[in-house]
Amino acid sequence: MWFLCVFYHRLLDFRKPEVEALAELFGEDESLQWRLPEHHHNDTPFHFVHLSSEEIAQNIAKRSKYDSFSPHLSSFSLFLTRNGASVGILVKGMYELWGEGTCYEELKDSIESFPDSRKLPFLASDSTFRISVETFGKALTFDEQRERINSLTYIPFDGKVNLKNPDHNFFIMEMDESEENNGLQPILQRRIFFGREVGFADRKLLPAFQLKSRTYLGPTAMDAEMAFLMANQAKATSGKLVYDPFVGTGSILVSAARFGAMTMGADIDIRVVRDGRGPDCNVWSNFKQYGLPMPVALLRMDNNLPPWRSGLNEIFDAIICDPPYGVRAGGRKSGGRKILRGTVDPYTVPEDKRTDHIPSTGAYSLVECVHDLLHLAARMLVMKGRLVFFFPVLRDENGSEVKFPEHPCFKLVAVSEQILSSRYSRVLLTMVKVEPYSQEVEEAARLMHLEFRENHLKWLEEGNIHSSVFKPSDHSQIRADTKSFKDPKPKYRGKYV
Repeated sequence: MWFLCVFYHRLLDFRKPEVEALAELFGEDESLQWRLPEHHHNDTPFHFVHLSSEEIAQNIAKRSKYDSFSPHLSSFSLFLTRNGASVGILVKGMYELWGEGTCYEELKDSIESFPDSRKLPFLASDSTFRISVETFGKALTFDEQRERINSLTYIPFDGKVNLKNPDHNFFIMEMDESEENNGLQPILQRRIFFGREVGFADRKLLPAFQLKSRTYLGPTAMDAEMAFLMANQAKATSGKLVYDPFVGTGSILVSAARFGAMTMGADIDIRVVRDGRGPDCNVWSNFKQYGLPMPVALLRMDNNLPPWRSGLNEIFDAIICDPPYGVRAGGRKSGGRKILRGTVDPYTVPEDKRTDHIPSTGAYSLVECVHDLLHLAARMLVMKGRLVFFFPVLRDENGSEVKFPEHPCFKLVAVSEQILSSRYSRVLLTMVKVEPYSQEVEEAARLMHLEFRENHLKWLEEGNIHSSVFKPSDHSQIRADTKSFKDPKPKYRGKYV
């Protein structure tokens, strides 16, 4: 069945991967396909998607089938769920399309040709309905909206109008031809859609979980919207165990727990996972704030030297994380500078000093961090488990191809870019485990890592990301003899929404 999928106009690269992940979560087979409306381009908010059933389309929009029955949710969380707040974050709505055209005459012909067997059950006299008008790239007055609704008299609505709580919602969606529509490419031809709402998204979830109201917050806490997108791409749901090896203040695990998943996290800084800012302001308090189930465990652990037993494999259903890449915070691994340089030997902390001991750490380059992450995921993820993580990319005006880390156990299924500044962006990589882990695979992965390390961009090593992002503008353009002179000290280049 073909449905009209209407997206929110933001984070364009993340939209289709989210729908594809949720469709797979709700039992979609290989029938999912995408098709663009006539004269539209990939950035349009309107896309046709082929799904095997209306139930899957509804669940993608509402994302409520599996996580609304968690026995651990508080009354606050249950309130959000019952009001449609558990959603596909970027899906505005799913619609059964009854007709489309370039004008209202064409729309009428298209609707009249739609089979009566699919229309009449929703037009019966014992049902209620509402018709709404939505536009993209322009605004309509109330009188213009009423005129468009009144033009649908040829549709035999026998039921009563109910504007507050109707049985069926119908939508007219209009997009005009224009030289520019909200920054999109020019639209060559006007397009009008009419359809029955199958599922809708209520973004009440995002204001409720916004960072400014979070009990415990750190400088690298993941934005709530992005954290929920990552959880959706990882297919977090009830009965699954989700792990974050760079847990920090737990913002990613909070989103996974909100969708019903069991969570577990680790961080190299024991002060973060154990102490926080006190007994009422720590990682645990973030889960308590929203009435979510507490993590299975929060561990002080080094991603470079994980303590997992040699025979322990395939226990996580998903690994979701934002590795430290040196812009707001750099990566750290066990061992002080002297130990890592070999000037002193490793030592044992005396028993009487272990309680308050803070282990020394050294610099941890991104390329090494990602290699260790892939090795961890290859061992600890179940088959078809998902690894979802961010990877920084230097924005190249020449458009040169970016090479991402690879591993024999994984298939890359989604690449979603978020532009952070004029100089760099971060890319959300979604990988699926397709091959079991073995010693032979480990050796092949080591060789792939050495090749990647040899050929990857130099800016990923030794803090060069920070200097690439914060370095001053071209000094040759600075004129000291004018009022436009600016201090050439490193400054952040700004953020694109």
